Amino acid sequence: MSKHIVLVHGACHGAWCWYKLKPLLEAAGHRVTALDLAASGIDRRSLRELRTLADYSQPLLEMMAAIPAEEKVVVVGHSLGGMNISLAMEMYPHKISVAIFLAAFMPDHTHPPSYVLDQYNERTPAEEWLDTEFLPYGSPEENLTSMFFGPNFLTSKLYQLSSLEDLELAKMLIRPSSLFLEDLSKRKPFTKQGYGSVKRVYAVCTEDKGIPVNFQRWQIETNGVDEVKVLENIDHMAMLSKPQDVCHCILEIANIYA
Repeated sequence: MSKHIVLVHGACHGAWCWYKLKPLLEAAGHRVTALDLAASGIDRRSLRELRTLADYSQPLLEMMAAIPAEEKVVVVGHSLGGMNISLAMEMYPHKISVAIFLAAFMPDHTHPPSYVLDQYNERTPAEEWLDTEFLPYGSPEENLTSMFFGPNFLTSKLYQLSSLEDLELAKMLIRPSSLFLEDLSKRKPFTKQGYGSVKRVYAVCTEDKGIPVNFQRWQIETNGVDEVKVLENIDHMAMLSKPQDVCHCILEIANIYA
């Protein structure tokens, strides 16, 4: 039976990063939506216009709102996209059959949503960010910070097993993003009734240097999931380095939960 699969990219990226995976899922008979989050990909907004995770997630939230009440989608969040799909799960739990966290940040429902990102930052020495730029934006009292991956960070932390062509594509297309820590630290925890009621599957990427395996495992152990899938010999950009493996993984999950 055909499913509707929604692909949500990570920080600095856009819908373009799913260009290999989308046609594979469509060839298997499914409807696939890969969207640009606000100020990402070809979305016309600028990061300067965004203050909150909800602002950043607006294209996803608008799409979720438009889905008929009787329909359910499979959402896939990659990297920081785990935070975007978590917000969608909180707001539209009845419209999501399963949420797949692909080498992604996965919040809990006991701490503010910033907790998982704070934990990552605490465990990641500043030098691990290499040439990534963190710059203030907005007014000083807003305490907003943009994030832009440098070429060394892309090469050695995210794309180390991906093709040179895909790395080059990323260098051309990435845009500044943000972790929205100021907003997320003030938000109430996601709820058990909303976010916590949606089936969750975590897909671990074993060669991920962006969100290392030990941190992926810590999230799984701390937060609990319905199932864990392990993608062997795959870097952070799983949908680019091994699209067939990721396609197979998503189809297996969709067949069970959707």
